[in-house]
Amino acid sequence: MAIARKADYRGVVVASLIGAAWMGLLVYLLAFYTVDFNSPLTYLLALLQMHLYTGLFITAHDAMHGVVAPGKPALNRAVGTIAAFLFAYNWYPRLLPKHHEHHRFVATEHDPDYHHGSFWPWYFSFLKNYITWWQILLMAVTYNVLQLFFPLENVVLFWMLPAILATFQLFYFGTYLPHRGEHAPDNPHKSTSQSKNHLWAFLSCYFFGYHYEHHDKPYLPWWQLYKTKA
Repeated sequence: MAIARKADYRGVVVASLIGAAWMGLLVYLLAFYTVDFNSPLTYLLALLQMHLYTGLFITAHDAMHGVVAPGKPALNRAVGTIAAFLFAYNWYPRLLPKHHEHHRFVATEHDPDYHHGSFWPWYFSFLKNYITWWQILLMAVTYNVLQLFFPLENVVLFWMLPAILATFQLFYFGTYLPHRGEHAPDNPHKSTSQSKNHLWAFLSCYFFGYHYEHHDKPYLPWWQLYKTKA
């Protein structure tokens, strides 16, 4: 008999903080920030927005494992759906089975995240599996609407570019580095893990460089994953 999971709302609080920070910073950068291409602050803010975009996807990922709102499946799914949709109109019900296929068939021909090849072919294979034509259409429509109200350079630097860069961040640190190359026969998760450095692990990809640990304990949310690093 299945045991019901106790409701825990800490993940919802964390998800809400990421979502609010993403939205608040985006509004500020689009409506109030004057772009200065000679200022390092412009590029730092673009990178910060990229990191928050990545946080949206990591939130959706945690929801796929039921750890955003344990014991509250409807709430968990709602948060995951919203977070995925805010990140370039990703559709949570489409992402969910693909991600569980990745865990079930990791680094095999049945793994939708895996590609036996070098970085760029693997990256484009990754995008092809997760980006749909209707997402591209919605992004194009949104881009044209946003530039009616906000400066074009703000839209490109702080809405479009961070979303693109976040796909690199997620792919490079969360898929390519952990799963590339050959893995020992006694490595059940066919994953490697970056060296222990909690600050870099957070900045690079919300601790998902500790990737073996994630596959080993997928029931842990991203903000507790660092505890598993020996």
